[in-house]
Amino acid sequence: MSLLQIQNLNVRFGDAKAVPVVDGLSLNVEKGEVLAIVGESGSGKSVTMMALMGLIDAPGIITADALNFDGNDLLKLNARQRRRIIGKDLAMVFQDPMTALNPSYTVGFQIEEVLRQHLKLSGKAARQRALELLEKVEIPGAASRLNAYPHQLSGGMSQRVAIAMAIAGEPKLLIADEPTTALDVTIQAQIMELLLSLQKDQDMALVLITHDLAVVAETAQRVCVMYAGQAVEVGQVPGLFEVPAHPYSEALLAAIPEHSMGAERLATLPGMVPGRYDRPLGCLLSPRCPYAQANCRIQRPALDPKAHSQARCFYPLNQEVA
Repeated sequence: MSLLQIQNLNVRFGDAKAVPVVDGLSLNVEKGEVLAIVGESGSGKSVTMMALMGLIDAPGIITADALNFDGNDLLKLNARQRRRIIGKDLAMVFQDPMTALNPSYTVGFQIEEVLRQHLKLSGKAARQRALELLEKVEIPGAASRLNAYPHQLSGGMSQRVAIAMAIAGEPKLLIADEPTTALDVTIQAQIMELLLSLQKDQDMALVLITHDLAVVAETAQRVCVMYAGQAVEVGQVPGLFEVPAHPYSEALLAAIPEHSMGAERLATLPGMVPGRYDRPLGCLLSPRCPYAQANCRIQRPALDPKAHSQARCFYPLNQEVA
């Protein structure tokens, strides 16, 4: 049984008739695996995981056929039951470490708060464990940083503290939402190495939300490609990078600068991502897709959960033509 099972997840803002920000998403995460979710800004990557964490407030509306984590139906849990899981077995690292930490409390206090809530540690035991966590995320002078406030830390150190808080409860699944976006290039590589090292050491599953395909190629085993709120392709990283099945995946790979060396301009798709009032009747990519046929414009393709490589496309690019 998968650690995380998402079936037909929909997230809307407004009312039940509003255009879904996340549209019919189904996805599994296995124990101990690294899964990347990629797509451009606004594709629904972060909202999907925020729905899982219970961070979508009104007027947000969440519906799903199943939202199961480690045998628990998250849709049926009350607030108290959810708090026993969120932050402990299921944790998240956010994009901006400077806003993820509370500026009014020291680093040590914030880590100890997680330990008190989820592991029932207090006093010297909590303080010692907080120190061990700072050392684990490779913060230099960890003992002196316990009494530091977030504004006294660099962006890289702040993100390491946020990671320490996220792993304090020894989670089974860690979600990292663009964890290197606000950091410079050298620090980005260090943070990614740290996350992968922790994932292996603690044998936890890692969901990495990113728009950087180079990071996906180096870190993930499987990848979910999202476009306009939908998962358009889910598959193994080597297979998708070698022979993508969905035209949007192909376009993303073609837009990598290394693939366009010598070309006059980067490869692009014509047109724009459909908005609230101009969503096509059929496939959401059909107005921009160079392979679109007549039925693509009037029918919505679905992912085939039984297929080895799933693509929301009537004519997958990796499918041999008879």
